[in-house]
Amino acid sequence: QVQLVESGGGLVQPGGSLRLSCAASGFMFNSYWMYWVRQAPGKGLEWVSGISMLGFNTYYGDSVKGRFTISRDNGKNTVYLQMNSLKPEDTAVYYCAADLNRRLQVPDRTTYRYWGQGTQVTVSS
Repeated sequence: QVQLVESGGGLVQPGGSLRLSCAASGFMFNSYWMYWVRQAPGKGLEWVSGISMLGFNTYYGDSVKGRFTISRDNGKNTVYLQMNSLKPEDTAVYYCAADLNRRLQVPDRTTYRYWGQGTQVTVSS
């Protein structure tokens, strides 16, 4: 059974940091590109970041570039999103996704082979 389980969300003040984790199981993790996609309240999905199978290539949406860092540990079947200098506009449900293909700047959920249940991030004072 395929699972993507996100964790690490919560409430943080503006300027603070959080690290999200996504634990994968049930598929060949190191054969998949991994992604983070978010959805702010009342808005559509926004593509956040992606990482290649071995982690050599990383990509970011313009709104998070320079503040967020994606990484993966294939030995632990886990992908991470380190979020620094958080802003109120980063408030969203963050989803982890997986696909065999490179999907850059693609927010459409149906595009991805696997999708997690999401973790809430709230940035507020």
